[in-house]
Amino acid sequence: MKSRKWLLGIALTSVMVLGACGSKEDGKSNTSSPDYELTDVKFPLEEKVTLKMLSQSAPLAPNNPNEKLIFQRLEEDTNVHIDWTNYNSDFVERRNLDIASGELPDAIFNAGAGDYDLLSWAESGVVVPLEELIDEHMPNLKKIFDEYPEYRQLSTAPDGHIYSLPWIEELGEGKESIHTVNDMAWINVDWLNKLGLEMPETTEELMAVLEAFKTQDPNGNGEADEIPFSFINDGGNEDLKFLFAPFGEGDNDDHTIVDNEGKVIFTADKEGYKEAIKYFHEMWKKGLIDQEAFEQDWNTFVAKGKDHRYGVYFSWDKANVSGMNESYDVLPVLAGPDGRKHVTRTNGMGFSRDRFVITSANKNLELTAKWIDKMYEPLQSVQNNWGTYGDENQANIFELDGDMLKHLPLNGEAPGELRQKTEAAGPLAVLDSYYGTVTTMPDDAKWRLDLMHEHYLPYISNDNNFPRVFFEKEETDRIARIETDMWDYIYRKRAEWITNGNIDAEWEEYLAELKRVGIDEWLQIKQDGYDRFVKGTE
Repeated sequence: MKSRKWLLGIALTSVMVLGACGSKEDGKSNTSSPDYELTDVKFPLEEKVTLKMLSQSAPLAPNNPNEKLIFQRLEEDTNVHIDWTNYNSDFVERRNLDIASGELPDAIFNAGAGDYDLLSWAESGVVVPLEELIDEHMPNLKKIFDEYPEYRQLSTAPDGHIYSLPWIEELGEGKESIHTVNDMAWINVDWLNKLGLEMPETTEELMAVLEAFKTQDPNGNGEADEIPFSFINDGGNEDLKFLFAPFGEGDNDDHTIVDNEGKVIFTADKEGYKEAIKYFHEMWKKGLIDQEAFEQDWNTFVAKGKDHRYGVYFSWDKANVSGMNESYDVLPVLAGPDGRKHVTRTNGMGFSRDRFVITSANKNLELTAKWIDKMYEPLQSVQNNWGTYGDENQANIFELDGDMLKHLPLNGEAPGELRQKTEAAGPLAVLDSYYGTVTTMPDDAKWRLDLMHEHYLPYISNDNNFPRVFFEKEETDRIARIETDMWDYIYRKRAEWITNGNIDAEWEEYLAELKRVGIDEWLQIKQDGYDRFVKGTE
């Protein structure tokens, strides 16, 4: 089981490094660019200049972002060269050490900054407020903020300043957002057909189907090598939490839902949560759950998925695990013991406020602001988010047809892998209004949304989810400290109870421990933050 100690680690590391000093061991300097004394900046510049930026990239991305066609075109269009210090691993630790060196770059792209980081950096003078730069030099982002004031609100710190620029990806609105469900359940229909089984419609029927998968050799190789049920026990897209919903309120990554009266509810201490764990324990006793489920990583999980060894598994998109084929289909929403069908909303949304910060060492604020504002041009944002067109060296995401970026067929390419290799990520905005005007909706996204409409959306009863509240620094620190203990405890006990049982005997002790680590205070902070957010939108 993966540790969640990083939650507190990020917060504490930020505090420690901001007070440190010294130089980097490798001798490389991140010192900001000289003052080019540019005003009334218009692109392309008459003479090329350089800005220095710190960044992170996905594992499959090139080490130097300038190898990506997106950034090469940006340099040609602006005559601004970016000198990157880019990390493909251990980004947070290495970023914080670079900040501690005292040799700040001009900006941090794909900053990965938590709220505590942003507020600490602002308090210590590491980053500068951006709201005036947005209003004066960033017309693309200002237009978005003016038309969609909720995004300005989500980007604004409790002190009224904006310290970082957002990533925005709209794919459906409200309950119909593609982010409403993350860990979709996929069932092996080849095995159903081979054994003459109907698609299960209840939790009881699913148990019977999984038993048949285990005992009746549905892959036909004469060996008992089928894995009826698998997941990754880490609370992400491959977690089994989707199947908690038939037993009550259900569960999500944050163990947090909002009812239709605006009350913030913790999910991992409810009777339905307990009943779901009993159900999974019954699976375990019958040998239906992957023996590696509580320890496996993504690569192990995918390797078995590509071999079609799973009866049921969980993931955002089956293409990344078992492939885009007809062998797996969506497991329908199951009726629980009381006959009710329910889907628990995630708190996911296509927004993060942590994608770009400008440091206090930057001597070219107007230049930097206007360069980064290009990321919010519609055509640029679409490419930053998914990838580009006209790349002669690797697969393309788009073809450019006039002023429209049209998604190309994936032709068997895993969308997640292709995106890593070609996207810029960082600050951007893809609005629902862009589909059909600036770009087409990705085939995989439309397909997923259609599946959600068909199978899931009728069973979502919560009108609201918990928004990306920007908490006060002290609140953020307290939440992180409570969650460091609480998240580890919740997932450890869940794993113990599924494998060993005994949840009834230990339930009261479990509830008492949640109280001890601060669940009541955590809930109050969450409720206060939610109430402030709602008031700010009125």
